[in-house]
Amino acid sequence: MFDAVILDVDGTLWNSTGVVAGAWTKAARECGLTEAVITPEQLQGLFGKTMDAIGAALFPEESATKRDEIMDKCCGYEHEAVSANETDITYPGVVDTIRSADIPMAIVSNCQSGYIELFMDKTGVTPHIVDTECFGNTGEGKAANLRRIIERNGWEHPIYVGDTTGDMEACREAGIPFVFASYGFGNVDPRDAFAVIHEFQEVMDVVRYTE
Repeated sequence: MFDAVILDVDGTLWNSTGVVAGAWTKAARECGLTEAVITPEQLQGLFGKTMDAIGAALFPEESATKRDEIMDKCCGYEHEAVSANETDITYPGVVDTIRSADIPMAIVSNCQSGYIELFMDKTGVTPHIVDTECFGNTGEGKAANLRRIIERNGWEHPIYVGDTTGDMEACREAGIPFVFASYGFGNVDPRDAFAVIHEFQEVMDVVRYTE
């Protein structure tokens, strides 16, 4: 019987790429890349990676120091844009499912510090999330952060819900079952997942199935 559900954010709980792409384009141009255009499609292929890996993919010609400068500005503008956004970018069923869940729910992401908190604040689910961890806080990838959050909460049988191959590989490394959110950004062979969900609320069916 599972004792916790740990969640990814982008591509699993919401799709912020339309909002973020404009913010990151603005940031890159202000950092001197005057012809930069970052698209939602690019971000959908990159979200789920750590922030330094995203910077390297988007700005391969720049030095590590320059990439850090650009990504810092990208993250700042991203927070402003997402905070100001008034369009519902959550996937159907996310908010209601988290609010009504009778199992502890946590969030682990490869995002920057503050992004998970921004998601929780925008959606009003803060009281229903028992713990969070991210790359921005620890400087480590998802597998290490999964192990960290599991250990400090004393969970023995958690599952992780994500949408990318990177999520699946992190679960394999951390030794926990991976639930593939097939509606998200990535493509994962269903045979590599413990379960596949086509809508977020189906995660509760996965939990109940084991009871």
